[in-house]
Amino acid sequence: MKRIWTLLFLLISTLANAQVEEKNGFFQYREVFIEGDDFGEEYLEDLAKSLTLINQDSLLRVRILNDLGYYYHTRNLNKALQIINQGLEEATELNNRYWQGRLQVSQGAILLRMEELDLAELVLENAITKIPEKESWLLYTNLGYVFERRGNLGEAFDYASKTLKIGEKYQDKKAIAMAYSDMSNIFWKQGKFDTGLDYGLKSIKFFEERGLDDLDYDFTLHVVGNNLVALNRLDEAQKYFEKSIQIGEKYGFYNNLSDSYIALSDLNAQKGNFEYSLSSGLKALKYAELLENGFMIMRSYLSLGRASNAAGNFPEAVDFLKNSIQAATPSFGDKYFLSLVYLELSKALEGNKQFDKALEATRTYDQLRQEVFTAETNNQISNLETEMELSQKENTIKLQEAQLARNRILQVSIMILSGLLLGFLFVLYRIFLRKKKYSHLLEKKNLEKEFLLKEIHHRVKNNLETISSLLALQTSKIKNKEFQEIMEETQNRVHSMGMIHKRLYQGENMKSIEMKGFFESLGNYSIDTFDVPNKVKFYTEMEPLELDVDWAIPIGLIVNELISNSIKYAFPDNRQGKISVKLIEKESRLLLQVADNGIGMPENPTIHGTGFGSELIRLLTRQLDGKMTLFNQAGTKVSFEFLMQKAA
Repeated sequence: MKRIWTLLFLLISTLANAQVEEKNGFFQYREVFIEGDDFGEEYLEDLAKSLTLINQDSLLRVRILNDLGYYYHTRNLNKALQIINQGLEEATELNNRYWQGRLQVSQGAILLRMEELDLAELVLENAITKIPEKESWLLYTNLGYVFERRGNLGEAFDYASKTLKIGEKYQDKKAIAMAYSDMSNIFWKQGKFDTGLDYGLKSIKFFEERGLDDLDYDFTLHVVGNNLVALNRLDEAQKYFEKSIQIGEKYGFYNNLSDSYIALSDLNAQKGNFEYSLSSGLKALKYAELLENGFMIMRSYLSLGRASNAAGNFPEAVDFLKNSIQAATPSFGDKYFLSLVYLELSKALEGNKQFDKALEATRTYDQLRQEVFTAETNNQISNLETEMELSQKENTIKLQEAQLARNRILQVSIMILSGLLLGFLFVLYRIFLRKKKYSHLLEKKNLEKEFLLKEIHHRVKNNLETISSLLALQTSKIKNKEFQEIMEETQNRVHSMGMIHKRLYQGENMKSIEMKGFFESLGNYSIDTFDVPNKVKFYTEMEPLELDVDWAIPIGLIVNELISNSIKYAFPDNRQGKISVKLIEKESRLLLQVADNGIGMPENPTIHGTGFGSELIRLLTRQLDGKMTLFNQAGTKVSFEFLMQKAA
């Protein structure tokens, strides 16, 4: 009894290590690389042991078998296939279509890596109807791999695009990362290395956002390295291969390790690091043999042969390349890689002074290359010819009849469409003529209105100048100095308004005034009127600003009053000084400032004249819904703030 409890304790401990836990009589399972990356060397063995405690008719058992088989394919393809086949049997007994589909996807992934491409495609196609769209991206990814291995990169890219659409639709970062990774690999094979690098880096970004160094992230590092090698950025490529190897060795991804060590072997042969190249090739072979993958074993020996050739060690190269040919076996399907082996073998034999055998190897290389391309071409032409013959035999009569019918329909359709088009064009022409006539009339009326408006402003300006002249004439007859000053001030106000109307009829815009130019004219006129050009200088410290006439007139009158006051009172005893005006628009507000550097205003100023100017400023400020602030320091500065949304 004690022994039974001890065994049970050991099994429960195994379950905990394998991320399978029992709670309240139910088993819970945390998927690796989904909820964490605890994938140590013992993970698969512990997970296999946990199956002994789970009932045969349990979906959890089927789920674990799927993960166990899928991740075993990174270490041993044959064992992985056995586990997946067992899972398929149990899912079929449970009559669970969903898990049948999931296991078929894993089965297809293993078969294609065993170079059983036709069988892999058949299995994956059979799974399509069993997998929900949200999870179908892994199925499409593996179908893409099937076509990529066959050299049909267009179909492979189409499946990668489907994966990307699913990833974007369901916001699945893993699916998006996988799609970009596959596209990167396809562009590399097409020789579009810059584009391949861009897509590879996009993929890595999405993988790293997930924070899990899984199998596919590891492979993407390898793909980015391939693109960098092709771009002759060897040092950068080596960093990606080394990182891929680091992850592969951590988790036991033998397939990726073999791939990356083959790449490192070829890279270092290019760089002249022959010892490192040979060492990398031997490591690639070690992992290929652990995986029991004949394709990877054959390629590993090929990389070793290349490394030996590059180092000038031709006898050793011959041995490695003969081992590569032996690993391929007579039934080996990938004649492209086999042709590369014979190419390297011919180089090695030639270097070894075995010219007859080198020539024989070269002929075999040429024959294999010719078979690859001739077979593909003949197959493609044969398929096209068969399709054409079948189509002609079955549809010749129907096509002729259909063609006649289409011709009749086409003729009638063309006649109807032509009539409709002519009618439509006639209507459009009539509308065009009317609009043109109306536009011409409207333009004529606008010109007339503009002319009349300019004429009105011209006449108003002339009338104001006449009034100003009359006031000047009347002022010259007045002997009373105080009354004379009142008349001069009135004359200045009238002239100020006249200047605005002059600018309106002379300018392009009938509704607004450019204020900077207006202030400059107003300031210079005031200085000339009071005859102080050598005493007072006038400045406008602002950018050009267009202002509606309803605002321009009252603001012009305010500025006129303040300039006149500064000229008369700020610079006594022939003191020289300057007057400045600034007007800016800021956040629906007008900010006006008139300043001088004169003597300033005393604390209790004496009212000069009638005080009408001050009252006029106050009334105009209220009319514009503004507020006035007086500063009496180093001269006099008067600031105004007006809200633009309020009408004058």
